[in-house]
Amino acid sequence: MMIIRVLSALVLAPLFLFLIYLGGKYLATAIVLLSLLALREYFNIGRKAGWLREEIWPSVLCAAWLALFWLDFQSWLLPALYFCFFLLMARYVLVFPAVSFLEIIFQISAFFYPVIFFTYLQRLRDLPDGFTWCLFAVLTVWLTDSAAFFIGSAFGRHKLAPRVSPNKSVEGSAAGLIVAVAFGGAFAFTVRLAPLWLAAPLALAISVTAQLGDLFESALKRAADIKDSGRVIPGHGGILDRFDSFLLAVPLVYYTLFVYFGN
Repeated sequence: MMIIRVLSALVLAPLFLFLIYLGGKYLATAIVLLSLLALREYFNIGRKAGWLREEIWPSVLCAAWLALFWLDFQSWLLPALYFCFFLLMARYVLVFPAVSFLEIIFQISAFFYPVIFFTYLQRLRDLPDGFTWCLFAVLTVWLTDSAAFFIGSAFGRHKLAPRVSPNKSVEGSAAGLIVAVAFGGAFAFTVRLAPLWLAAPLALAISVTAQLGDLFESALKRAADIKDSGRVIPGHGGILDRFDSFLLAVPLVYYTLFVYFGN
């Protein structure tokens, strides 16, 4: 299993970075495909957890929103999101009480967690020096995950969130934070796109957010009583299993840069 996991990473990680480098429609197409796969996994979790019974309408609406994203109709995205929310709430009212309020909330959350959060990778790529910032975000998440895994496996004694993910430790989490801050400092001194006071705290925030995203997806799987969200990636599980740390971290980087550079 470990060999398969490593081989998958060696093949898919460079491909992922190459698509980010290409940007444009190449990256947008990849984001749409990843979002749709992640959405299917998210709905599968919802069904098994008892939060979702009907997924056709939210699936169609999410797919339509992603089509607007792929076509680069940026000015339409927010109005379309409002319209989708309106339809879901209207359906809740019209078929009440056949559809529970929890199910509507879960359907609405599907727009953000596996769909909209993914598209922020494109937004980040489109900023000035966007590829470098995407690389910064990706490497910070990967370094956090790697440090937390190896240090936690070797020295972990105190459980971080035993009810959610029994194998994660406080020691591993702390190692991930330290490595992320060190990388942020190195980034500030070598690449020089941001001062140390911005790069290091941003790396720390990415590390915290990445670990929270990982634990959040673990909690979802616990509620659904499943081990992996899917089987798309050999040795890694599903799309959500592989990208759970990125989904919350990338919007954080985008908005930080948006505020700092005033774009």
